[in-house]
Amino acid sequence: MILALAFVAALAAPARADKVDVLVRDLKTGGDYKVRLSAALSLAKLGDKRAIPAFVIALNDKDKTVRGAAAVALGKLVDATTSGPQKAQVEKALASMIEKESSDSVKKQAEKSLQTIKAIGAGSSTSTQTVASGAVFIDVGPMSSKSESGDNTKLKGLMRSTVEKTFKSKGQPMMTAWPGGKSPTRKDLDAKKANGFHVDGTLTELTVKEKGASATVSCKVSMLIATYPEKSVFGFLNGGATVTASADATDIRLASEDCLAAVVEDLVAKKIIPTIKIKAGL
Repeated sequence: MILALAFVAALAAPARADKVDVLVRDLKTGGDYKVRLSAALSLAKLGDKRAIPAFVIALNDKDKTVRGAAAVALGKLVDATTSGPQKAQVEKALASMIEKESSDSVKKQAEKSLQTIKAIGAGSSTSTQTVASGAVFIDVGPMSSKSESGDNTKLKGLMRSTVEKTFKSKGQPMMTAWPGGKSPTRKDLDAKKANGFHVDGTLTELTVKEKGASATVSCKVSMLIATYPEKSVFGFLNGGATVTASADATDIRLASEDCLAAVVEDLVAKKIIPTIKIKAGL
């Protein structure tokens, strides 16, 4: 199955990309508190974990509404997939903020987020008790890239975060993290009568063709669906897109990310999630 997408951006404007870098900058340096607050709310809505360090800094923002938004966002972004060191850093930052916070409402928001984060992974030996019977667990693979251009590490991270974000926003009640932070075994899944599926993908092609002041970026992605934990593959999907932007190096990089994220999101939302729902009987 081949999916074709086309995206055209104004030559004088940057490609849309995922906007995380721009929003993080606005959150850190926006002169007006309204700009910083808007950035915080937008980042929280995107749910991209790259924003966690920026939210930690924003806990010390001079405006209480921005501090409150940052505290709430951290409570949502930090989950079982967050690394131990980063989780500890967030807990320490929230605790420090609570001690000196002058606003009662903001303090309560921070305390709620801190309690939520501290509860992650607690009692891992009995963590499956919190999983509903018949749940569907999605094991998201590390992703891979065959591209000879661009930062492959960043591109693979973008693919993975896009898959997780899409399942979170459009794949409910499927879960991409198992309580306790570890992936479930067959025994864990059977104990809860849960289904397990594995999703992975490969950036098979990323090309840039420049012509004068413009550039055309094309990307192709291949994704697979398999059972989990056996990883018996039962579905292959392919997608591609084209983005036109200016020939500026930054625009080309953003266009590449935009192209990749758009294809992955479309494949997951329109093909992978519906297929898994049918398989799982949802």
